[in-house]
Amino acid sequence: MEYAFAPPPVPSLPILGSPQRFPIRRVFCIGRNYAEHAKEMGAAVEPGRPMFFCKPADAVVADGADVPYPSATSELHHEVEMVLALGAGGRDVPVERAASLVWGVGVGLDLTRRDLQAQAKAKGHPWDVAKAFDHSAPVSALHRLDGALPGPDTELRLSVNGAQRQHTRLGEMIHDVPHILAALSTLFELQLGDLVFTGTPAGVAALERGDRFHAELVRYASLDGLIA
Repeated sequence: MEYAFAPPPVPSLPILGSPQRFPIRRVFCIGRNYAEHAKEMGAAVEPGRPMFFCKPADAVVADGADVPYPSATSELHHEVEMVLALGAGGRDVPVERAASLVWGVGVGLDLTRRDLQAQAKAKGHPWDVAKAFDHSAPVSALHRLDGALPGPDTELRLSVNGAQRQHTRLGEMIHDVPHILAALSTLFELQLGDLVFTGTPAGVAALERGDRFHAELVRYASLDGLIA
């Protein structure tokens, strides 16, 4: 195969305790997966109908790199989330088998241009410019799982400049991991290398240049970063 120019590097994430890296294929996200967050956004919760959107793989910010403040917005908001890294895939995966697709977990931020999202919602337009922009997905090093997923009491939290902004336990998710993956696999063929953001709790708020954030999936992964 001869390309017209050198292809871009494959986006990847570090793996805790390993010199290897996890190559990223696609990035999927679920919206409105915590009731209190849906409420603060003025959105209805539909337990039987998960809502998905995507980010490009090269939107992932790895290795604790600084996150540039994006253009065309004055309302950059944080949304802390557990991130799944898939080690297998498939179509129409049954709920009973879906958890077995998960290779590891991390913690990340689904950064959002909230003002552009509000404009898109008001006009019934897609959210791409609000969600899928450059550097919109900082993610920690991945924790490889040895069997069980993080339990319902596992804490997910975010602090900005030392002050806590978001905090929840995974048991508060409306759609748990098996149901997220099963539903997603009816819309896309999931594959090895996919990342899945699993939703954010209440407490989303603005980030400014110079802010330092600390995200944590307690006992599994943490991420420190700077908005530059």
